[in-house]
Amino acid sequence: MNKKFLLIVASALAMSQYSKAQLRTNGFASGNIQGQSAFMDASGATNGFSDDANTKDGKGLVFPRTNLTNFTFASTTGDEDNFPTAYDGMIVYNTGTGNTPATGSGIGAQAVTPGFYYFSNPTAGPASGNFSAATGRWVAIGASPKVTIGTTETTTNTLINTPTGDKQLYAIKGTFTASGTSTAVSIPAPAGITAMYGITIYKAGTNTVYDRSLYSYDTTSGNAITGSPNMSVVYPNGTYDYVLEYLK
Repeated sequence: MNKKFLLIVASALAMSQYSKAQLRTNGFASGNIQGQSAFMDASGATNGFSDDANTKDGKGLVFPRTNLTNFTFASTTGDEDNFPTAYDGMIVYNTGTGNTPATGSGIGAQAVTPGFYYFSNPTAGPASGNFSAATGRWVAIGASPKVTIGTTETTTNTLINTPTGDKQLYAIKGTFTASGTSTAVSIPAPAGITAMYGITIYKAGTNTVYDRSLYSYDTTSGNAITGSPNMSVVYPNGTYDYVLEYLK
């Protein structure tokens, strides 16, 4: 009985010391960093001073590795106490190359390559009442905030506020041919498009931007009328470039 009691006391003391430390390691004189700004300090130390030029006990932090091309989040619905920010700020080291799953991984279908990524989901949290990971996106750490819009669907760095919540803005580049006699042109409708946000019509290799509007656009067929409600435009016969921005 006494041995069991001593074992319980020793275990409790060990757990108490561990919880107070939160954690300090690698030879610091004090194992307690309560009240400090860091919750963990694993920096190298010699004679109580970190980053000593002669220290050899410094360690590196190995981050979790995962393949974001098949990674999906566990649902946070009903689990808000454990994950109130819906994984906003979560960091992983991605080992895969390709696209994230269409569902279950934030906005989905994002191109990723090996490297560090963080999950950006700033619209989630108690203040918004949104506890879903579906509104977030994976962002490469250290990557340029700029995106290159090409002939395949591009996920931009822009969210558009709508009555049903923030929506991701997508963009795609392409060409259309004008007859020179009609205001009608054909601009292929991207898969899943629900609304056109904007368009820029220009000529590649020149400094000419012709228009940033369309009179109308059919999101199913891609049929469009050039110009604005005040003035229709007949483009001279030829091929024109465009960048279409849209919501899904």
